Amino acid sequence: MNAIAELGPDPSLLLVDDDEAFVKRLAKAMEKRGFTVETAETVAEGKLIATQRPPAYAVIDLRLLDGNGLDVVEILRERRPDARIVVLTGYGAIATAVAAVKIGATDYMAKPADATDVMNALLATTDALPPPPENPMSADRVRWEHIQRVYELCDRNVSETARRLNMHRRTLQRILAKRSPR
Repeated sequence: MNAIAELGPDPSLLLVDDDEAFVKRLAKAMEKRGFTVETAETVAEGKLIATQRPPAYAVIDLRLLDGNGLDVVEILRERRPDARIVVLTGYGAIATAVAAVKIGATDYMAKPADATDVMNALLATTDALPPPPENPMSADRVRWEHIQRVYELCDRNVSETARRLNMHRRTLQRILAKRSPR
């Protein structure tokens, strides 16, 4: 079965990302796969498109210059409950993945993601289980994910998070300031 047949009658796709080069590359690749692509670089532009012309598919960056991409996910989910939405981010953490799925995202992917991965996520059936990871998380990454989850549960309050993790506040601040381990 070819990709165009899998898209269904409405191949509209909204890409919301503030990385201009990335969004242009992804838009071109998705058009070649049969999507009708519309792009936005801000939360405001994404909300406007989601309100006026809600697409069947969307790929939305989590962190944008003017806010959180989850705001676009909420609007799109209200306007088009059947939309397939993938949230992309360069700051992958379990807590934000859970938040994205609770709000209505179909899937959550860490950047960099190629067009094939995005297409597979958009067209995946909800019954299909993902294959086990080829490279499971390291112990350092699991620790970092746990810290991020507790931090989010404490509404990003460093002192409260440090208290719950039985960790010195400054140690926690150093961990939070670093990029996630691989």
